[in-house]
Amino acid sequence: MRVLLAEDQRMMADAVSEGLRETGLAVDVVYDGAAALDRCRLNRYDVVVLDRGLPLLHGDDVCRTIVEEHPDVRILLLTAASEVSDRIAGLELGADDYLPKPFVFAELVARVRTLGRRSRPAVPPVLRRAGVVLDPARHRVLRDDFPVSLTKKEFAVLEELLRANGVVVSAEELLEAAWDENVNPFTNVVRVTMASLRRKLGEPGLIETVSGVGYRIP
Repeated sequence: MRVLLAEDQRMMADAVSEGLRETGLAVDVVYDGAAALDRCRLNRYDVVVLDRGLPLLHGDDVCRTIVEEHPDVRILLLTAASEVSDRIAGLELGADDYLPKPFVFAELVARVRTLGRRSRPAVPPVLRRAGVVLDPARHRVLRDDFPVSLTKKEFAVLEELLRANGVVVSAEELLEAAWDENVNPFTNVVRVTMASLRRKLGEPGLIETVSGVGYRIP
């Protein structure tokens, strides 16, 4: 899942983004409204965590524009205002959820993950294909009923392949889904992660390479 965090309080933004990455999410960070719109026009995000009081371009205007230009993106508004009328106003902008500051980090993570699930086509809570069972909620993978221990990136790549339901997924699509914008686009990190994932899943080989196109689980 790829997330954009737009928050002008830099220390808070950096701390929250690092915490979200620790949960396995790919997170990009911006500190003003204009940069938030630029990123949304450049990258595909599942969820935008958006502070209402952004400089350069107010968070309300950013929210309206994202809703208009990217209707499949889910928006979680953050604000110091906690009155019911403020929450209603935020939701009327087109946001999907609203979280007043200060918030409990675990609640933020839960809300982001819930919104991320809504941004994608409906899939079973537990993904199953070719003898592999992947449970996103419990971060658990089984192959032929035996547990497989994966890193967060390996888990994210396997989840994308399973969600594709047999369709080929390119290295670029995997890079966009599982890593944030700080990764070098010319890196071989997808190939390295794929090799490790294949080794951990064991024999017979599960992930097929489609030369010049990408990867799939047939």
